[in-house]
Amino acid sequence: MANTKKMTKSLYFKQILANYSLTQDEQAFIQHELEFLEKKNSAEKKPTAQQVANQKIQDGILNGMKPGHLYTITDIMKEIPECAELTNQRVSALVRQLLDTKVERVVDKRKAYFRLIES
Repeated sequence: MANTKKMTKSLYFKQILANYSLTQDEQAFIQHELEFLEKKNSAEKKPTAQQVANQKIQDGILNGMKPGHLYTITDIMKEIPECAELTNQRVSALVRQLLDTKVERVVDKRKAYFRLIES
């Protein structure tokens, strides 16, 4: 099975402009649509309220962890006040987002531990 790239709306419009003879109005319409697509794609997106809240929790997790100490998700929930009201699954998801950049995962006897990466 060949690996094909999906054609986007922008690519279709550019292909139409390049391969077909169009009237002035048709060309203007397509150029106008391309401008809309470029404007839509370049818009700066602000983080949602949930993303801001998650970032505060992640910052609390990072500030509460001691370098070199191993933590389970349950330990994180008990020791860090920002995580006290959260579920185990939510804390796990937030910690997994920090993996490889600020936190590393260590498996010992089939149990997952997390440790702050010292920089």
